[in-house]
Amino acid sequence: MSNIYDSEEARWAAVQRRDRDADGQFYYSVRSTGVYCRPSCPSRGALRANVAFHASPQDAEAAGFRACRRCEPNLPPLAERQAAAVARACRLIDEAEETPSLDTLAEAVGLSRFHFHRLFKLHTGITPKAYAAARRTARLQQGLAGAPSVTDALYEAGFGSSGRFYEASAGALGMLPARYRAGGQGETIRFAVAGCSLGAILVASTSQGICAILIGDEPEPLVHDLQERFPQAELIGAEPEYERVVAQVVAFVEAPQIGLDLPLDVRGTAFQRRVWEALRAVPAGVTVSYSELAERLGMPTGARAVASACAANPVAVAIPCHRVVRTDGGLSGYRWGIERKRTLLEREAGQ
Repeated sequence: MSNIYDSEEARWAAVQRRDRDADGQFYYSVRSTGVYCRPSCPSRGALRANVAFHASPQDAEAAGFRACRRCEPNLPPLAERQAAAVARACRLIDEAEETPSLDTLAEAVGLSRFHFHRLFKLHTGITPKAYAAARRTARLQQGLAGAPSVTDALYEAGFGSSGRFYEASAGALGMLPARYRAGGQGETIRFAVAGCSLGAILVASTSQGICAILIGDEPEPLVHDLQERFPQAELIGAEPEYERVVAQVVAFVEAPQIGLDLPLDVRGTAFQRRVWEALRAVPAGVTVSYSELAERLGMPTGARAVASACAANPVAVAIPCHRVVRTDGGLSGYRWGIERKRTLLEREAGQ
């Protein structure tokens, strides 16, 4: 199969512009220095007469050239090596009984403390400390149901002290640990279902704020979805007073410019909450791409992770994941349906 780098003219042009897209497609050697490089190598430019092209590092070395020390063409691409280092650090955090220190993690992957911290945040969107905290919380969530007690689950998950955890437990779990352990038992969640221009809409709230805004074709699946989220919680529906909350949400759906001045109680990982907060900063009538949103979060390679966080959004419209589009402006998957996404965007654009 041919590609745009098949000809020597195309390869030379790629070398001159230091084209990263050409890395791995071919390699070039410089007769005057005796080294071979990637097309994107930042070293001083060579004369065309001294340059030859090779299909692989092995071909270049067979021709008598040695690998450049700057671009290291005999190793995987730098971005790939960095991602592998971050993945290894994540595994170390996942497998450790106690969270490793930043120095320990950096030494384990062969990087300086500062460089490792920057790369970790670039690739994951959060710091190593925040990742470790999120993983502890995830282990706690998994262990609460089967542990003899909340305290047992807490220490099994890697929390060295119960005091600090309990201070932040409502934010980490969305409710007190004992209630989370019981599938929401003891938690009261008020909800109501109404109709709007997008179909059926269910709004549910804990004492902390709105925990779910679900949209669909029929009310029954929405109620079933809420029951699955909180299987042991006390669900209270059809309260006249709460229906006023639903009316506010419906009014916001129909006229986004009025805003929604209601507290939210959203439950997710540290990274998901970062994405959701960034989404809430996108004004009505404006769209961003997944890549743009990832860049705003300081992780230019994190478009896929951002898309996953958008898909996990439990409160439609209030966290406006419908404002995120493909790089070309096209509409991609939307949990509540592409046509609803289109309608919301058209409505906001015509404010």
